[in-house]
Amino acid sequence: MTLAVPRFTSRPARFLFLRALSVKRAVDEIGRQAVFYRKAIVEIPLALANYRRETLRLIAEVALGSGALAVIGGTIVIVGFLTMSAGAVVALQGYTTLGDVGVEALTGFIAAYVNVRVAAPVIAGVGLAATIGAGATAQIGAMRISEEIDALEVIGVRSIPYLASARILAGMVAIVPVYGVAVIASFLASRTATVLVYGQSGGVYDHYFYTFLVPTDLLWSFLQAILMGLVVMLIHTYFGYTASGGPAGVGEAVGRAVRASLAAVVFVTLAVSLAVYGTSGKFNFAG
Repeated sequence: MTLAVPRFTSRPARFLFLRALSVKRAVDEIGRQAVFYRKAIVEIPLALANYRRETLRLIAEVALGSGALAVIGGTIVIVGFLTMSAGAVVALQGYTTLGDVGVEALTGFIAAYVNVRVAAPVIAGVGLAATIGAGATAQIGAMRISEEIDALEVIGVRSIPYLASARILAGMVAIVPVYGVAVIASFLASRTATVLVYGQSGGVYDHYFYTFLVPTDLLWSFLQAILMGLVVMLIHTYFGYTASGGPAGVGEAVGRAVRASLAAVVFVTLAVSLAVYGTSGKFNFAG
């Protein structure tokens, strides 16, 4: 329902009314999203129990892609390539910066510290949002504007667990192997760039890399990736489920979902870093 804007005799009064109206709409939108997210998460067991085949299909689609995306290896290859590029940049910038003060031998420390805590999780989240997330929004949005979702409800299929909860579960499951490949790719790229490009001894690099690589940091990093998968799929399924306005509306929904998910990826990284490492940013100095 559209609220009509009354006529005002003064500009300040009209300005205040419009601002209050925009705040109200923003709060209503947050409430609608919260209700959808709650339903989608609560009904994940229902999707796993009643739509197991669809869930398994979506897990394979998320990890390996479909159509032209599957030809090049799907999300695994795309995310691996992105994190490989990020790992190489971390090594190049780290070696150059540390070389200015004569401690370029610590490039292995930079690779172990930055790749695990920041670079690999953020790049993997961005890749997930740009590939699988955007595709999920477009698919569900196309079903919404063509009234396929209404048809599912008519034949007795619960649309939220079938379309949203199954995709959320698929994203959380598939992100584990995808992120494993991403972390390995970033490590290999950092070592290759340091040893082959700058000529540092492989033994020196490996010594500092394994000295500062904390196994628990890897576990927290995987937890962070799973949370990113949850948040990204929640956002993209919501915008696809509520899309309207024909094909142009679906395109707008994809754009809004990608913007929101990219901001959410950075927020999850910040929240997990503060919760796990605190404000000190301390690292392992033993070994």
